[in-house]
Amino acid sequence: MMTMAAEDQAAVPRVVSILSALLERVAERNDVVAAVERHGKETTTTAKKKKAVSAFQGLTKPAISVGGYLERIFRFAGCSPSCYVVAYIYLDRFLRRRPALAVDSFNVHRLLITSVLTAVKFVDDICYNNAYFARVGGISLMEMNYLEVDFLFGIAFDLNVTPAVFASYCAVLQTEMAYLEHPPPSIDAVSPTSLLQHCLPDQEVDTAAAATKSGCHRHQQQLTV
Repeated sequence: MMTMAAEDQAAVPRVVSILSALLERVAERNDVVAAVERHGKETTTTAKKKKAVSAFQGLTKPAISVGGYLERIFRFAGCSPSCYVVAYIYLDRFLRRRPALAVDSFNVHRLLITSVLTAVKFVDDICYNNAYFARVGGISLMEMNYLEVDFLFGIAFDLNVTPAVFASYCAVLQTEMAYLEHPPPSIDAVSPTSLLQHCLPDQEVDTAAAATKSGCHRHQQQLTV
């Protein structure tokens, strides 16, 4: 007989677990990079990135893990599984337009709650309002509203997601799932795909297969592990 905890875990869609694992690994890697920079080993490029100011950057690391946070969003926000794929797409678009922003433990939670909020409004017919999402995310309504506006401008209000683009990002998440099931032996090994800015060129490709081609690791230090 399954325990209650096992039943709860089974109820979480795979896309939630995969996306949280992906982002957690990216954040951890960028935390290490930031620590190295603080010890005086930064390059000119990374030094410029360090000066970037973002509304999503917190002063301290949240106590809750990325996985626990995304599961909390799933349990209380009532979003469809498709929302998490679309949130991933929006997050990729946002980071493409702000290459100086590296996903780390200080901003990943705010990026997640904001990208999911934006996605659920576009994908689902019925959704909770910003005040509810703010409570779920552990931030104030004023901050939630500000982050949403900043995020929308960050993606240039590019909210449309074609079926082909949706399928391409699903393919990337499937590759990530394979990576999680069979991780490389070295901690420094690179995932077979760029995790966020994966392989889509400036004009998004119209086939899922193109998303998994190698040789497209943009901004590897920022977004791949």
